[in-house]
Amino acid sequence: MDHKEIAKLITLLENEPDRARDILKKLPKRICPVIGFTGSPGVGKSTLIDQVIARLRSAGKTVAVVAVDPSSPFSQGAFLGDRVRMKKHFLDEGVFIRSMASRGALGGLNESIYDVVELLEAVGFDYVLIETVGVGQAEVEVRYVADVVALVLSPGFGDEMQLLKAGVMEIADIYVVNKSDLEGNDSLYDQLIGFLTFAGRDALNVVKTSALNGSGIEELVDRIITLWKNFAETEKLKQLRKERLRHHTETLARRTLQKYLSAVDSEDPYEGVELALKFMCERLKYGQGGGT
Repeated sequence: MDHKEIAKLITLLENEPDRARDILKKLPKRICPVIGFTGSPGVGKSTLIDQVIARLRSAGKTVAVVAVDPSSPFSQGAFLGDRVRMKKHFLDEGVFIRSMASRGALGGLNESIYDVVELLEAVGFDYVLIETVGVGQAEVEVRYVADVVALVLSPGFGDEMQLLKAGVMEIADIYVVNKSDLEGNDSLYDQLIGFLTFAGRDALNVVKTSALNGSGIEELVDRIITLWKNFAETEKLKQLRKERLRHHTETLARRTLQKYLSAVDSEDPYEGVELALKFMCERLKYGQGGGT
């Protein structure tokens, strides 16, 4: 499938989510490594992903990238366009890059991300990379979409304080100390190792990189591939995919119920939910569609 067709299907998935089921049913079921990159704004996620793409392409692998950006408050479109930092890959037929607006969704992603990832897996890419919008401590949604999560940290961005908190620190499989050419990177690295050791987590999955000059990228990609293969050889990957399915189902249920809530007029929130559920069940019973 060519890139224009893929782009059109993604637009349909975003703008007409009720058609997602029919679109995806026509495609083969297939899985590939889905890697999530998350972290605070400004830590260099886009430039890092640009280097990861180059490394994967040098190995002959095809790559799809979904970069989730903040939304315009007027058009709801992608506001920053992080993909401009990956422009050297625009003409590469082995790389597909798509910006998606978060559209106000919590967790640093877009609600359509589950369907979009399934589409990109189905059409045959070797790797799917997801870049979340710049996140804080509580935005952990990427854990339920990606098989391997890389948390990108950087000296001078307050990430030293993040180590003292729960949340996004706990969802990562790999920790990347990016901008290792800057002053303060050794201190952040040492603090991170100390935090992981104290928390009983694997301190081996900490990688120092510089997206600017490419140092550490080969090690990072090797760690990602090794981790995914380990997950695939155990029950871990199967468990992760079950979690993805469960959260996707919850997203669909929430979206469907919201449609019916808008048609309910009640001053009691509990009664409102009951009426919406009753209305939804009646429409489903008579074959009038449930919105998914």
